[in-house]
Amino acid sequence: MNTLQTLAQAAGVAYAAGLNLYATVVVIGLASRLGWIGPLPGSLAGITSWWVIGLALTLTAIEFFASLVPAIASAWDTVHSLVRPPAAAALAAATAWHGDPVFVLVAALLGGGLAVTTHTTKLGLRYAVDASPEPVSNGVMSISELGLVTAIMLTIWSHPYITLAVALIALFGLIILVRLIWRTLRQVLSGRWVPHRGFRQEARTSDRLENREED
Repeated sequence: MNTLQTLAQAAGVAYAAGLNLYATVVVIGLASRLGWIGPLPGSLAGITSWWVIGLALTLTAIEFFASLVPAIASAWDTVHSLVRPPAAAALAAATAWHGDPVFVLVAALLGGGLAVTTHTTKLGLRYAVDASPEPVSNGVMSISELGLVTAIMLTIWSHPYITLAVALIALFGLIILVRLIWRTLRQVLSGRWVPHRGFRQEARTSDRLENREED
């Protein structure tokens, strides 16, 4: 396995771990146990332990149910700002562990930086979703997240470059979506958004009166 391929795989693992650390460990461990993916590179073989899989599966279930409750979902993801990036960096380093020490360090730094980006994007989306009054969006977001993590972890080993490229495109799209949602929320809170007229409307009567008084 060449250096660039291993680096792409390490980046893919870190990317997924930044979204959902525990689900990433579960998918890698179970997929390896079931023979869906080949021998794991580096020191990732430890993830195939049933003890590790069982613990990660329990935490995945707890995280999923916590994500269904708006306030708890935001609090959970906020606390995991201290957990996911360093853990993702460790998984990236483990993926490249048997390579040159400099290469392992590069994988850890790249993985940590990518995990910070994916986690921060998810956190911004979580805050925006929690601001909505209906309970469905949290569940849709969590299920979509698990689907994305599963897809990346099942394909990154056989098609690392394509998988990483698609994942980065998806991340770019999520960043744009988060910015759009937050911009819309600000407009809603300021009273300048109505569905049938677009994102902005003219100033309200009270605002016009205030502007005249100031003049």
